[in-house]
Amino acid sequence: MQKEITLRDKKIAYTFRMSYRSRRLRLAVYCDGSIVLTVPAFLREGAAERFIYKKAGWLLSKLYFFSQFKPNPISRYTKADYLRYKERASIFIAGKVRQLNTVYGYHYRKINVKNQKTRWGSCSRGGNLNFNYKILFLPEKMQDYIIAHEICHLKEFNHSKNFWALVARTVPDHAAVRKELKRSGLNFY
Repeated sequence: MQKEITLRDKKIAYTFRMSYRSRRLRLAVYCDGSIVLTVPAFLREGAAERFIYKKAGWLLSKLYFFSQFKPNPISRYTKADYLRYKERASIFIAGKVRQLNTVYGYHYRKINVKNQKTRWGSCSRGGNLNFNYKILFLPEKMQDYIIAHEICHLKEFNHSKNFWALVARTVPDHAAVRKELKRSGLNFY
């Protein structure tokens, strides 16, 4: 459902989605300037609007960031792109996992390459490593951070001090890389 809200004297249109599967509010800004607010079904609409007001600074900064690309917006990835790059990404990611895991020596079961919409990677309790094929298009330091992050979850299934100490073995500046990854506005188109 299309909605509109006024933030700092500027009318902002957004898509309001209610989801029975969602557990939390999620606000996404895409390269074409579109905004999607996903709301858990149990939440009232007023709480959703308050959430947008709370995130106004972030939201407006993302809109400004993407407006810089207006004549040539960053292209959206399609299912065809996923099928085109999946094998290349699989080979690349498997090699990076082997390379970084020489430092850790952790056992993992499978490496899966997916077309995820909201994650760069994940690690299952069963020892499977899952990665977004779009890692292929990131700078090397971000690739290393994401892959090391998931490898370290094989040992520490949390984000404790011990976990971050493990990540630091292969990505000593992990905090800066993580911040840059968030700040860059890279989205899952």
